Amino acid sequence: MPKQSTIMSGLECLAAENIWFDKNRYDEAERRFYEGVNGPCTQSHQQSSSHAGGDQELISRMRSLELENQSLHQVVEEMRAALQKLESRVAVLERSPSTGAVPCAKAAPVQQVKVENGGDDDDDLDLFGSDEEEDAEAARIRQERLDAYAAKKAKKPALIAKSSILLDVKPWDDETDMAKLEECVRSVQADGLLWGASKLVPVGYGIKKLQINCVVEDDKVGTDMLEEEIIKFEDYVQSVDVAAFNKI
Repeated sequence: MPKQSTIMSGLECLAAENIWFDKNRYDEAERRFYEGVNGPCTQSHQQSSSHAGGDQELISRMRSLELENQSLHQVVEEMRAALQKLESRVAVLERSPSTGAVPCAKAAPVQQVKVENGGDDDDDLDLFGSDEEEDAEAARIRQERLDAYAAKKAKKPALIAKSSILLDVKPWDDETDMAKLEECVRSVQADGLLWGASKLVPVGYGIKKLQINCVVEDDKVGTDMLEEEIIKFEDYVQSVDVAAFNKI
């Protein structure tokens, strides 16, 4: 009986205490205390590892986006440099004279040839001598030679000024039929226009431009006429630029 009464008194004592009902709260407080002293537990390490793995993936994606952004910047810079170069060439062409006239060669000084008395060679005659020394026969010979020179000069074909032009024809997008675009460009025909070689040059983002050469007679065909005719094919052509212009 005394032992049983002792047990009952112990149970009554425990029943009066609330510590066992708040055990979870005390355990949690104890765990937090030791984590503050010794660092997080293994589970926290695992969670940190998983977070670190997610951060690493995010960093990798950010780096790939940065590299892609750098490549896009490079393409933009290249296109900007090409545009500046083209603007410089157009400015030079606008400042240069539009006529294709060839400057006349400086006339050679007239050399007088002294006529020797009794000479039989016609080359010894002074065609531009004084009136006192010129007789009727010398005047006739001079006139014949002048007429022969004029006739020879009239038969000589006139010099035709020509130019070689390199055009950049740009499409709307990468889905444009470049073969059809080139066919449209070559369909432009005019007197004094001859189309030459062509090639496709990458621009960026899968888009290619048509670079085509032509030879024109300056008095018959100009760059403005070519641009106006090619830009009419608006279903295929976005723009036309003069990449190079050289006199032949």
